[in-house]
Amino acid sequence: MKARLPQGYGGGGASNLQQIARQAQKLQEEMDQVTKELEAKEYSATAGGDAVKATVTGKMEVKSIQIKPEVVDPEDVEMLSDLVIASVNEAIRAAIADKNERMEAISGGLSVPGFI
Repeated sequence: MKARLPQGYGGGGASNLQQIARQAQKLQEEMDQVTKELEAKEYSATAGGDAVKATVTGKMEVKSIQIKPEVVDPEDVEMLSDLVIASVNEAIRAAIADKNERMEAISGGLSVPGFI
């Protein structure tokens, strides 16, 4: 005796695979477009009450660092270094969060290796 599958399951064969392949290709194209948009964006963050401002691109590259003159203290270079690091890291976190949010919106939370 053969088992029967409910209507709508199985039997699609090659046409179902072609449809899945088209959907995957469309998803990849959407992700590529969003990636290009995100790479063109800039993300900024500040530290020390706006004493240091870092700007990074969507490619995770530091574009600029602005330091207010009043925070430059030759006696406390370590504090300035900490502020620079904090602002750069926060800007990078913002860029990553934006990318993750946009990609999740496209993929519906689906995690497919090679797509993201």
